[in-house]
Amino acid sequence: MKSLQRLELFKDIVQQAIDRGTTSVEAIHQHIAGLPFDMLEKSGLLDDDKLRLKAKQQRTIGAIYETIRRVNQQVGELISDQFELLEDSEHIRRVMDAQDGADDEDGDAIFEPAPAPAAAPAKKKAAKKAAVKKAAKKATAKKATSSRKKAAGSPGARRKKTAGKTEA
Repeated sequence: MKSLQRLELFKDIVQQAIDRGTTSVEAIHQHIAGLPFDMLEKSGLLDDDKLRLKAKQQRTIGAIYETIRRVNQQVGELISDQFELLEDSEHIRRVMDAQDGADDEDGDAIFEPAPAPAAAPAKKKAAKKAAVKKAAKKATAKKATSSRKKAAGSPGARRKKTAGKTEA
């Protein structure tokens, strides 16, 4: 028996134990919670309103333990799904390994090797340098434009100059 199958069997046993334990604890809880009502009923002090309260208490306790059982079941299903995914991935790995072995014999490779991880940081550095150069060019262009504007003067100064030329 494979270890994955053993783990799944162990999961089933634990899940079953939790379910049975929850049912046992619920029965004990119901019995203990009902004792005061039973005593009041025997002594004749319990009327119909109080009996409805007892039924409501039993339903509430039952709902709580039913929620525990439902969570246990859902966790068990989740774990079973994970086991299934592990089994599927193992099968896929075996098929891929067998296919790689067949490709080596034929000399035809289906998959290209992944690029070396060291290449990625070099690309990042080159991109960063290019961005710095581009920013430096923009800054230089802005300085040149502002220098020309200063030399030409503000728009108001240009109007005054043009207005003075037309008067003369």
